[in-house]
Amino acid sequence: MLAEMITRLFERSLDDAAQAAAREGQWLPALWAEVEEMGLPLALLTEGQGGFGLSFAEAGETLRLLGSHAMPLPVAETMAANQLFAAASLPLAEGPAGLARADDLALSNGRLSGTVVRVAWGEQLDCLALAVGDKLYRVPRAGWTIAAAGTSANFHPRPTLAIDWAVDAEAALPWCPLASGATVRAYQIAGALEAALDMTLSHTATRVQFGKPLQKNQVVQHELAKLAGELACATAAADLAGEALARHDVLGVAAGTLRAREAATAGASIATQMHGAIGFTREHRLHLYTTSLWTLRDEFGGQVSWAKLLGSAALAAGGPGYWPMVTAL
Repeated sequence: MLAEMITRLFERSLDDAAQAAAREGQWLPALWAEVEEMGLPLALLTEGQGGFGLSFAEAGETLRLLGSHAMPLPVAETMAANQLFAAASLPLAEGPAGLARADDLALSNGRLSGTVVRVAWGEQLDCLALAVGDKLYRVPRAGWTIAAAGTSANFHPRPTLAIDWAVDAEAALPWCPLASGATVRAYQIAGALEAALDMTLSHTATRVQFGKPLQKNQVVQHELAKLAGELACATAAADLAGEALARHDVLGVAAGTLRAREAATAGASIATQMHGAIGFTREHRLHLYTTSLWTLRDEFGGQVSWAKLLGSAALAAGGPGYWPMVTAL
């Protein structure tokens, strides 16, 4: 029922004009108001915390829908930030929230200062769930200024924030916020790949070359099978990351999010190739999903940092411990 509600919301309020406005850096206040009215920012909280009390599978489906509709607002980030705030007994966000880790920030005389790079929609956020060392800070909007503008691959704002804030809301860090961010990105990747596959199947079924639909060519069928395989891998990998996050297993999150990010790279490439030159154009709807896949792939750690974490764990396990480490994931 929740999935149907979300789908109806996006079909009603997230049309091509809204997507185009967001890709110009515009905030969509009406859409955000509807998202809040539906209660999505609290969706990952338990019923006792004021949330939906979703099962693991239901939460994953909600996050996948954000990816399959190329949601151009920080809904997933707000959901993950509120989950952290609730676990740390900090006040929940009263609007959109961000999620970041920055261990190089300075804390002096009760004042936190430094910069945090590439925060989604940083100028529009109500607060930031910021991890520094073993502490989680709830930094309000008054606690930062915009130090530098920036955009992501899908043209949405990713400014650098200059933090200068007298600390008044902190707690012990319940778990790594990068793991939360990487997990929601894995689910969004799976959703975006599903949309890209649907569009590619439709295009190759209707596009005719040499007297027959593209889909009738064996090489195209092979590429479509590969794209479907990447979707299946991303979906399974997102579920792996979600299960690992639930037990605070950062290594399991690393394995899941890394495979999902690999699928994002391969899937975007195949979908674009199957569409031909038109797939590269900003006007074609596929571009919403390929640029989103590149953005989702590169945020909250990126492939290299998660690969390094897994590689370090494998080296530490050594020969006798490597297979038990893999099966434990």
